[in-house]
Amino acid sequence: MGIDCSIVVSAPRDEVFAWFARPGAFTRLAPPWQPVRLLSESDDLARGSAVLGLPGGLRWVARHDPAAYDPPHRFADAVAADGLASAPVGRLLPWRHTHEFTAVDAEHTRVADRVDTPLPTRMLRPMFDYRHRQLTDDLAAHRRAAEHGFTARTIAVSGASGMVGTALCAFLSTGGHRVVRLVRHAPTGPDERRWDPDDPAPDLLTGVDAVVHLAGASIAGRFTEDHRRAVADSRIGPTRALAEVASGVATFVSASAIGYYGYDRGDEILTETADPGDGFLAELVTAWEDSAAAADTRVVQVRTGIVQSPAGGTLRLLRPLFAAGLGGRIGDGTQWQSWIGLDDLVDVYHRALWDDSLAGPVNAVAPNPVRNTEYTATLAHVLHRPALLPVPSFGPALLLGRQGARELAEANQRVSPHRLSTADHVFRTPDLEQTLRHLLGR
Repeated sequence: MGIDCSIVVSAPRDEVFAWFARPGAFTRLAPPWQPVRLLSESDDLARGSAVLGLPGGLRWVARHDPAAYDPPHRFADAVAADGLASAPVGRLLPWRHTHEFTAVDAEHTRVADRVDTPLPTRMLRPMFDYRHRQLTDDLAAHRRAAEHGFTARTIAVSGASGMVGTALCAFLSTGGHRVVRLVRHAPTGPDERRWDPDDPAPDLLTGVDAVVHLAGASIAGRFTEDHRRAVADSRIGPTRALAEVASGVATFVSASAIGYYGYDRGDEILTETADPGDGFLAELVTAWEDSAAAADTRVVQVRTGIVQSPAGGTLRLLRPLFAAGLGGRIGDGTQWQSWIGLDDLVDVYHRALWDDSLAGPVNAVAPNPVRNTEYTATLAHVLHRPALLPVPSFGPALLLGRQGARELAEANQRVSPHRLSTADHVFRTPDLEQTLRHLLGR
């Protein structure tokens, strides 16, 4: 029972131990397919505790053991009988996790995980395989940035509580950067600043080295006049206002979308130099990017494809349907889907911060777009389910309206990450099946 496993990573032991000690480590290592929410993160590997929310209102409290704390060699956390809201469950599922760090040489560290629990190894193996991939890839990404002189910056992030913002903030924090979250409520700590999207304070970004602007109302939804107005109003004006107070920062990185290319470009391969297409989203993104360009500094607009994560977006909606054997192609399934895994998207934002050669629009998509038939067949294969129930065109129209279905569910965009490829950017999971298996623990 339990598990005893290890991996060798390319980083000095002190650096690896410090990664685990920083805010965001749990978020970066938590498998996205598990129904667990981080309620509060430990701020001390010696005596702190992390509280996790489980289904049914249960809470898992993992307390660090001061007797096992020996930096940079070891730390441990455990769940006692009272660690869950229901004590009987806690007695049935004890858990002690010992993390050990051994220097292989000056540049390599063995990270060993030993978990004592009644759970069988086969149940734990996907979790620790995921953790080890995340740790290896995150450390490698920070090493590449450090080789270009990008270390210990202060980075302001709007939209920090969203799916992308949560992952990006955790990634930056564990890499040794200070993240300043731009929030609309009263700040709850020194790393939050109140931000009025319509009229940001002139000193909002004092002491900030770079800005990542992610905030905006969700584009998903029925394309009514009110919805279109809310989407536009949350992006165009606030982006321009924030850009205009960003003159003192080194880099202004703004979210954007491949909706710029329009809803149907056939088999045309779309690089960053392609003309804008037709439709509401194309007009919106054009105005959105123009607003970001108001910053008097290096500006990068990240044109994002269909983000893959079971924590949100289309995969969150499709996963239960396909798991139940109710999935299938949309319409005739010939439309191109330009997608990107969440961690690869985080890496694109990171690269936009440190690579001074990037400016203007950057397509944040994997190098291998697929048709909808291939996407649905791959997802079904990963979940070991059939994909036999095609969704007729009127189905998405019932939920999104005719315009929303045309520009979202049925959009046909074959987008190439040309600028990233030219810069020899390394994708963690460039293949769709590889990405889905990583994200779904398969």
